[in-house]
Amino acid sequence: MAAVGVVLGVALAACGADEGSNQAAGSTASSSAATQSGDGATTSPGTTATAGAAQAKRGVRLVRIGGFDAPVYVTAPPGDSRRLMVVEQRGRVMVVRGGRKLPTPFLDIRSQVTYGGEQGLLSVAFPPDYQRSGRFYVYYTSGDTNRIVEYRRASADRANASTARVVLTMPNLEPNHNGGLMVFGPDGLMYVGTGDGGGANDQHGGAGNAQNLGSLLGKLLRIDPAASGGQPYSIPSSNPFVGRAGARGEIYSYGLRNPWRFSFDRRTGDLAIADVGQDAVEEVDFVRRGRARGANFGWRPWEGRQRNFNEPAPGAVFPVIQHTHASGFCSITGGYIVRDPNVPSLSGRYVYSDFCDGQIRAARLRPGRVAHGRPLSLPKVGQISSFGQDNSGRVYVVSLDGPVYRFAAPR
Repeated sequence: MAAVGVVLGVALAACGADEGSNQAAGSTASSSAATQSGDGATTSPGTTATAGAAQAKRGVRLVRIGGFDAPVYVTAPPGDSRRLMVVEQRGRVMVVRGGRKLPTPFLDIRSQVTYGGEQGLLSVAFPPDYQRSGRFYVYYTSGDTNRIVEYRRASADRANASTARVVLTMPNLEPNHNGGLMVFGPDGLMYVGTGDGGGANDQHGGAGNAQNLGSLLGKLLRIDPAASGGQPYSIPSSNPFVGRAGARGEIYSYGLRNPWRFSFDRRTGDLAIADVGQDAVEEVDFVRRGRARGANFGWRPWEGRQRNFNEPAPGAVFPVIQHTHASGFCSITGGYIVRDPNVPSLSGRYVYSDFCDGQIRAARLRPGRVAHGRPLSLPKVGQISSFGQDNSGRVYVVSLDGPVYRFAAPR
């Protein structure tokens, strides 16, 4: 069993900031350690020649697109090829338009957001009909509550902050394990990753929340967030636990500790979930399209493939990737299966990292088969809080230190 009281949180963990600051100078591609060529390519001082040659062989480099205040996520509105939206943890969504960061936020709700450690504004999501409806959603912590709130845009570069409508609230039992990612899946519905309530060993609710189908915590939820029939959202009738006594119909998958970042393969619809571990193992779960329906990913009886409690976890799905804290990992940051045609060396490979380790890795994922993430020949990036993807399939790397980078082919 993992030791009680030892808590390692999501990629925003305050302890991660301390560990990240202990990296050797010149080892990261952060704004303070990186150099930039004329087209924005970044390399680490002292490693330019060797890393540059290796990158060319690997066929990938990092291009810096801008600096932000504690960024935690990047996405793009559907149907918009010019804009990126960058989420800042303190409570702003910033716009990058045509490669240039705009000075005015798309949305500023800092006055409503509880910020610090793992709390804050954690993601933004745009539905498939965004160009028509103007609706979008944010997930943030406010006091003892995690909130999903709908807003509407005023223009392509500004939201109307007066249009807030609360969609869903969940208890924020501890200041950690908030989950926080919303993604519209290949079926057009919203998927929401929620943490188990925080603390150590899923300590709330007796036997914990993650295995409890009566709790929304420690889950992957699936909802239609549009108001319907006087309700703030609707539950798809095809969700696996609809109609089961004592179960919440919103639940799509369960047995998760803190699924800080997850993603769908834009080509196949397959699902990869990076679930932040406790004090021993970091993991990536992977299932084919639709196979996450009703899936149990094992927490708290299991931490990765390691027994944590002698409790049942019916049909537990074990991770395809795991890394130990003994090897330098502390808080896994999930990415994407790359489908960017401009970076063929990464085609079909899942990229991910860790908040403390800082090395970007790639692996080919297959359900039920152990995969080994191999480090890319890139400089380490300090405090990787997230990855992101735009409408063209280009993938971004987000550092809580401020910089946001994009994968690109070598020149």
